Order: sequence, then C-alpha cells, then structure tokens
Amino acid sequence: MALITMAALPALAQPANSDCASAALLCAQTPVEGNNTGADVIVPGPCSTYALVWYSFTTNSLGGTVDVSVTNIDCPTVPLMDNELAAFVLAGDGSCDLTQFDVVGDCVFDTAEILVTTDVLLPETRYWVVVAGVQNGMTTIPAQCGFSVAVSGPGADIIGVDVSAGPDVTIGEGESTQLQAISPPALDWSPTVGLSGNGIPDPIAAPTSTTLYTLSTNVAGCAWTDDVIVEIIRLIEPPNTFTPNGDGFNDTWEIPSIADYPGAEIAIHDRWGQIVLRSTGYREAWDGTNKGRALSVGTYYYHIQLNQLEGRSPPYTGFVTIVR
Repeated sequence: MALITMAALPALAQPANSDCASAALLCAQTPVEGNNTGADVIVPGPCSTYALVWYSFTTNSLGGTVDVSVTNIDCPTVPLMDNELAAFVLAGDGSCDLTQFDVVGDCVFDTAEILVTTDVLLPETRYWVVVAGVQNGMTTIPAQCGFSVAVSGPGADIIGVDVSAGPDVTIGEGESTQLQAISPPALDWSPTVGLSGNGIPDPIAAPTSTTLYTLSTNVAGCAWTDDVIVEIIRLIEPPNTFTPNGDGFNDTWEIPSIADYPGAEIAIHDRWGQIVLRSTGYREAWDGTNKGRALSVGTYYYHIQLNQLEGRSPPYTGFVTIVR
C-alpha cells in the first residue's frame, strides 16, 4: 500500500473522537452523526483501515450480541479518494493500547450501508466501535465521509432490560396501585401528582384522572425515559333514566356491576331532599316506588358509596329520571 501523507488532503481539523481516549458515547437505539474527515491517515488501524474515528458503548446487565449500523454514508468526490468505509467492534482493557484490543465479530466494508453483528458480549462491559476509511484499487487516499452510526440488539438495548416504567395499569376511581418500575437508584418521576414519593421505583399511584407517568434515569452515561399509563375508569355507570310502567322493559333501575360491591350504600332522594330509597347492597333493583307506593315521574338524585375492600372510594352522585 502506498504511503499516505496529510499533504494529499486539504488541511482539516481532526475529529474530536479520532482516538480511543476521546471516543464518543453511543446510546442504544440513538443514531449519532459522524464524520472521519481529517482523521489520521498515517497510522493504520485493524482490518487495514485508516482515518479512524472512535465510539464506545456499555452493554446492559444481560449482555449478548450487539448490532452496529453505519448508514447514510456520504463521501465527497475527491480525486484518488476511496468511498468505502469499514466498521468493527473492539474489546480491550481500557488502556487505549491498540495491541490490547481484539475484534469481536467481523470487519464489514461497504459504500452505502454497514451492519456489524458482534459475538456474544459480556454484560455491563465497555466496548469500542471504530468507523474508518478504506483504500482500495487505484485510490491513494482512504475514504473520509459523513455517516450515521448506532448500536442496538440484545446486548445493548436498555429499555425493557435495565429500565422500565412497568406495565400500564387500569384502576377504578378512588383506587390506588403500586408502580413496578425497573431502574438504577437515581431516578425521577414526572409528574409527581398522585404519587406517594419520588426517587423510588415503586411508589403508590393514586391519581384522580388518567395520568401518563414518565420515569427518567441514567445508565452508563446515557439518559433514558420510559412511560406508564395509570388509567382511571368508573367502576359503575348508573343509567340516568328508567320506565317503571309494567311493560316488562326497563321497568327497574339496573346498575351494571353493582353486584360486585355487596357493601355498597345507596341513597336516593327527591328534589326536596326526602329519602325515597336507602339500601346497603343492591340485591333488588329499584322499581321506582317508596314503601310500595309508585313515585311520580320526575328527577331523583342518587348517592352511592361502594365501600370496597381496598377502602372507601369517592361517592358516585348523579340523577335518575322516572319516565312512565
């Protein structure tokens, strides 16, 4: 291979990550824009490459294979300069001594898109990704191009492995639930309204309306967020009308799901505040009478306290109209 000198290229500043010690951080599933233009073309790297730029990532707590993708390769047209890049993953002792690095997986070369799949990597271990220029055929200058680089895969992905806000939950009005997040100790919830505390993975959530909670934390220098929805539903939906006229249809005030709450307290009063029905439990649906006497058509008002095993929920209040 011909000796390459910097005089072969215009004087350009070296990329900040042109050596191992200043490797740029890669976070899983987060592409980073890169460029190896101006990197050292004198000292060759592994796989017969030049103009190296360095990145690093840390595997998750499980380890496994990692995919490195290099896309959007954009090489300017320069006389005698190649347009092919290479990518590979290195394991080392952290000393940045090239003799102490081993390639894990293959060196992959391409002019358009590169995908490197590593061997199985150790958990919670730092590895390095190198993107570099190739010099082939009649070219005398290794490729120096723009690109995007990203890591993903079983050994790199964090969300669902080391960070999770937990499964979405549906609860009734007035109920609470304990969140089931996974996270390193330094974490933050937003919003904190309805939570029993912050900075812990499992606060009690008792929002008054459906709420999206976001967990934020940091793993190996990368910021991560994940969401959980606590959905609030009405446990019962009392209808607002019934027709007690003896036709066998809609003759009683049926309250769906009220039988699930045998301790429920139901009170109904007329517009003057006189109680026309008071009951603990709702074994028989109200037929629009008071002490056996048919009530007049009109609007009546209810107050229902469910009295669940978990505790007393906010009362259900509203109106029901008798139509004959």
